Amino acid sequence: MNMIKKFTNVIIGFSILIAVWQTVIVIGNYEEALFPSPLKVGEGIWTLFTDGTLFVHLKVSLIRFLIGYLSAVVTAVILGLILGRLVKLWNIIDPIIQVLRPISPIAWSPFIVLWFGIGDIPAIVIIFIAAFFPVLLSTVSAVRKVDRTYLKVAENFEIKQPHLLTKIIFPAAFPFIANGLHIALGTAWIFLVAGEMVGAQSGLGYLIVDARNSLRLDLVLAGIIFIGILGLILDKAIQLFERWVEKHWGMLPNK
Repeated sequence: MNMIKKFTNVIIGFSILIAVWQTVIVIGNYEEALFPSPLKVGEGIWTLFTDGTLFVHLKVSLIRFLIGYLSAVVTAVILGLILGRLVKLWNIIDPIIQVLRPISPIAWSPFIVLWFGIGDIPAIVIIFIAAFFPVLLSTVSAVRKVDRTYLKVAENFEIKQPHLLTKIIFPAAFPFIANGLHIALGTAWIFLVAGEMVGAQSGLGYLIVDARNSLRLDLVLAGIIFIGILGLILDKAIQLFERWVEKHWGMLPNK
C-alpha cells in the first residue's frame, strides 16, 4: 500500500507540473517554436525512442558517468580513510583542497580538451573532479568523528592496519560517507551534461546542444526531462546501496 501511495503521489505531482506548464503557455501566448507544449515534447520523446537516438545517447552518458563517478568514489574514500587518520598530513593538504574545491570542473575544460582531446575522456575527467572533492571531504570528516570507543576496542583486540580501516573505521564512518556519495552524485551528474556540451560528440549533453542548434526546442526539453529522471533513478540506486551496506553490517533491522 505504501508503494501504491508513493506512485499515486508521483502521478499527481507530475500531473500538476504538466498542467502548470500548459497554463503558462496559454496565458503567455508563447509560440511552440519558442516554448513547446507538453504534447509537442511528448512527440519529440516518442521520436527519440522510435529512431533509437535516445538509447544511444543514454548508454554513452551512463557509461561515462559510472566510470568517472565510481573511480572518483573509490579514490576519494581510500584517500579519505588514510588522511582522516593522519591529522598532521591532512592539516597540510586541507588548505590546498579548499582552494581547488570551489573551482568549477568546467573551468578546467580548456586544459582537459587539450590534454585528452575530444571524446569520452574529457567528460569522464570532469565527472571525476566534480565527484572527488565531496566524497573526500565527507570521508575525512567521518573518520575524525568515529567513536573513540570503537578504536579502544580494536586496540584491546590488537586489530592492526589495514584491518582497522576496513573492519572498524570504514563501517563506523559509512553513514557520514553516504552523505558525500549523494552530494557527489548530484554534482557529477550536473557536470556530466556540461562536459558533454564542451568536448563530446555524443551523450545527453550533446543531444541538447545538437537539438538547440537545429532549433528543436522540443528535443531540448525532452533531453532535460531524461536528465532529471535519470538523476532521480541514480540517487535512488545510491539509497538502495546504502541500505544494503547498513543491513550487511547489522546497522538496520532485516525486514
